[in-house]
Amino acid sequence: MADVVIVVDMLRGFLEEGRALDCGPTARAIVPNVRRLLEAERLRGSHLIFLADTHDPDDKEFAVFPPHCVRGTEETEVTPELAGLATEIIPKRRYSGFFGTNLDARLRELAPAKITVCGICTDICVMHTVADARNRDYPVEVPVDCVATFDEEAHRCALQHMERVLGAKLVRAASESG
Repeated sequence: MADVVIVVDMLRGFLEEGRALDCGPTARAIVPNVRRLLEAERLRGSHLIFLADTHDPDDKEFAVFPPHCVRGTEETEVTPELAGLATEIIPKRRYSGFFGTNLDARLRELAPAKITVCGICTDICVMHTVADARNRDYPVEVPVDCVATFDEEAHRCALQHMERVLGAKLVRAASESG
């Protein structure tokens, strides 16, 4: 049984400068770390699942956040630096990758020993996806150098919450040299 890596919202809508929900340079800085993690995990035989925020034009989430990642726009596309690794993409319309998607069924099929969750935004979609994975009793690891958000304090609080409350294991991804 192979492990699974869930890649949350590593999308043009969050990672390209000037987009409505551009998460900034801190988010862009994790892209090489995520790429190294995914390449290493793929070599180990792990299954990669990309989650892609994909909203209808009148999505109720736009009452909280500006319109972003609208279905049919390039904002829903995986960032070009990772696109070649995205062989399985699951569109999602809420914070958790489990809500209204086939992620739960896919994980039951794959029966991973462990799930690693990386991506954008630590305090929103990453944390809600981790919570739902933990609520399904999956062991979850979160590589701290492969998650980011637009608010550094919220990032730290989310990591702490995922570790202390949800029981996720915080780890570091392999460095460039090792």
